[in-house]
Amino acid sequence: MNWFDKLFNKSSKSGSVAKSRLQMVLTHDRADISPGILAAIKDDIIAVIARHLAIDAESVEVNLDQTGRENRLIAQIPLHPNGRR
Repeated sequence: MNWFDKLFNKSSKSGSVAKSRLQMVLTHDRADISPGILAAIKDDIIAVIARHLAIDAESVEVNLDQTGRENRLIAQIPLHPNGRR
């Protein structure tokens, strides 16, 4: 589930949704990365990796994660079974 899905997930309790939204806002603010920039980074990552490997571009997820004072950009990129292009 990417940050956009988490932000607008209707199946969660309102308290947990509010907490999740606040965490996402704080993570983006601390990392100083807007959702638009994160989307552009995702597109760039897909373009670069797709030149060398067969990937499922529709299933790529790029998220920000914060652990303590450390921010991480995490990309989950599903590969096609045949691997190389």
